[in-house]
Amino acid sequence: MRSRFAAYALGKVGYLIRTTHPHSPHAQPNQKVWRQELHAFCRQTDFLGLQILQAKEPQGEFGWVTFRALLMQMGRDVSFTEKSKFERVNGRWLYHSGDYS
Repeated sequence: MRSRFAAYALGKVGYLIRTTHPHSPHAQPNQKVWRQELHAFCRQTDFLGLQILQAKEPQGEFGWVTFRALLMQMGRDVSFTEKSKFERVNGRWLYHSGDYS
């Protein structure tokens, strides 16, 4: 989770794509469009902080992390809390999806 937050803050969209599960609702088949959208989001957002609220012990190939991301866009607070689902694929943890609260 921390590495993905850092990747957003640094605009490392290749890393974000590589660490997103291919069956994630966020994954896009058109890599060029996906890269452009991620770049735009990263440029428009100030990533102020990440608070890990809960990290559950993985169960088999699945793990969950609840976090609060502190973000600003154009002077507006767009922070959010999410419970993220990760899946281990070939030994690597990939972001699958999340529920916002």
